[in-house]
Amino acid sequence: MRIATWNVNSLNARMERVDEWLGYARPDVLLMQETKMSEDQFPHDHFAALGYESVHSGEGRWNGVAILSSVGIEEPYKGFADGGEDDPEARIVSAICGGIKVSSVYVPNGREVDHDHYRYKLSWMARLKGHLEETCEPDDLLLVGGDYNICPDDRDVWDPENPISRTHVTKKERDSLAALERWGLVDVFREFYEDDGLFSWWDYRDGAFHKKMGLRIDLLMASQSLLKRANFCLVDRTARKGKKPSDHAPVFVDVDH
Repeated sequence: MRIATWNVNSLNARMERVDEWLGYARPDVLLMQETKMSEDQFPHDHFAALGYESVHSGEGRWNGVAILSSVGIEEPYKGFADGGEDDPEARIVSAICGGIKVSSVYVPNGREVDHDHYRYKLSWMARLKGHLEETCEPDDLLLVGGDYNICPDDRDVWDPENPISRTHVTKKERDSLAALERWGLVDVFREFYEDDGLFSWWDYRDGAFHKKMGLRIDLLMASQSLLKRANFCLVDRTARKGKKPSDHAPVFVDVDH
């Protein structure tokens, strides 16, 4: 069973590339972020014709998360289930697909340290942990995948010597990710690859992709019970090449099912 995450950076602009990738990578479950579509705009029928059920949480021009599944979608849930107020932005959707609990998450960017959006990012990550505590057990078959907008450590950023006052690399952000790991989640990709220089996002500007100036911010965070079933993991850099790519590449894991 192949589970993937991909920030498509506007599904409407990237539909041809998504169709192409579904055709050759053939994921059983695809977690998408930044669909930038309203609920009514999402092409459920289009994906159904390709063999995928879908659930989407969208708000229009910004954000938007979705799950595509060829192994069924049960108990779909949009937003946090922590008992708090509704998140004003469409950043998390969850479901059970083929017996595995999955969530597609688009963690706030943060913009600048000490910006209101940075504080929103930290509170959002705390709510994600609360959501998991409310809806899951650490030993469940579970995967929380998406664009976390956090580089777990210095191996995951092309310029670790730059000042650490920027977002994505601050101690508070990394601590929020570490809190998920203490709860029971594991960064699947890092279990397969120890080297640095393995990224999932590259700026469109200045030839960043070809210069290997990237970040690894698209993560597959899995429970130990699911990790034990994992046998292969990859960032598909091919999908970042060619005509009108997203600035993110898909990341996927294959698990015995």
